[in-house]
Amino acid sequence: MRHLRREGTLKADPAQAVALPRFVAPLPELLGRAEVLALLAAPGTDTLAGLRDTAILELLYATGCRVSEALDLCADRLDLVEGVVRLVGKGNKERMVPLGVPAQAALTRWLAEGRPPMLARARKQPRQQFVFVNQRGGRLSRQGWWQRLVQHAQTAGIMRAISPHKLRHSFATHMLEGGADLRSVQALLGHADISTTQIYTHVSESHVRRAYDEHHPRA
Repeated sequence: MRHLRREGTLKADPAQAVALPRFVAPLPELLGRAEVLALLAAPGTDTLAGLRDTAILELLYATGCRVSEALDLCADRLDLVEGVVRLVGKGNKERMVPLGVPAQAALTRWLAEGRPPMLARARKQPRQQFVFVNQRGGRLSRQGWWQRLVQHAQTAGIMRAISPHKLRHSFATHMLEGGADLRSVQALLGHADISTTQIYTHVSESHVRRAYDEHHPRA
């Protein structure tokens, strides 16, 4: 077009009247409620690793925290009597997030029955008292946890790609579908800007649209 205008063939660029398509951010993928329940049950509680992994999954889904926040969690930031956890997010910003009863129970059992035997395997006591440790009593890495998560997803019958962040997306969406307001979800997730949280309203709206189409007699 520019060449034709320079040559005088065209007096105006007809493309100027064409509106550019708006960029629409892809909706975050999430797990359905049945998938979440199956995933939470997948590790079992008959092994030390199962106790730990159940506690991590319950924490992730109960609080919507990032996996880094869960794995960086120290024992002094966890109050199981009051049922709250103090999370440290991006920019070292802290926030208090309540724990549900299942998460409290899973964490209590892990700390009492699973963590001490794993810590006893460490050659030296770690400087920081991380809540979640590996089989050798050291800090549990993100890569190590991701591998465990993939295994548990397969056990739960989830054939789609899985990531710790999907539990965060699921937490936010399920909270909104249950009637939570956007500001509360923003605070729980630790988002500095509410526009970051608003993506979940689109997921929730799609859920409502689907439910309407499937169940309304005149849809």
